[in-house]
Amino acid sequence: MRAATALLSGLGAVALGAALSWPAQAAQLNTIQDVFAAFRACWIPPPLEQARPGMEVTVRFSFNRNGEVFGEPRFTFVTPDVSDDVRAVYKRAVADTLSRCTPLSFTPALGNALAGRPFALRFIDDRGVKKVENQ
Repeated sequence: MRAATALLSGLGAVALGAALSWPAQAAQLNTIQDVFAAFRACWIPPPLEQARPGMEVTVRFSFNRNGEVFGEPRFTFVTPDVSDDVRAVYKRAVADTLSRCTPLSFTPALGNALAGRPFALRFIDDRGVKKVENQ
C-alpha cells in the first residue's frame, strides 16, 4: 500500500502568519490536497536560531475517520549528519504540528478513504536557502 506524501516547503513566514488563526477551518476537508494545505497552514518551523537550512523530516502516521491521528507517528527520515539537538528540535516541531493541527475535519467520504491508511508528510525547511531563479 502506498502512502500519500505531502511536501511542506518554503513555509517560513506564510505558516507563521496562518498558524495564528488555526483552527479556523470553515469547510470540511474533501481531498488529500486539502489535507496537505491544512498542514501547510498549521506548520510552525523551529525558530531561525535553532534551525538548519535545508533540513528535511518525514513522518508517517494514519488517521481515523474523524481526522484524529491513529496510533503512534513514526519518523521515517531526518536529514543525516545533523546534531542530536537539531534533530530533536525538528522532531518536536513536527510532533507539535500533528498535535496542534489534528483532529482535521474530514468529509465522510475522505474520512472513509483515509482511515487506517499510511499517510506521510515531508517537511522541508528551506528558509535561508537561496532559490534559483528561472531565466
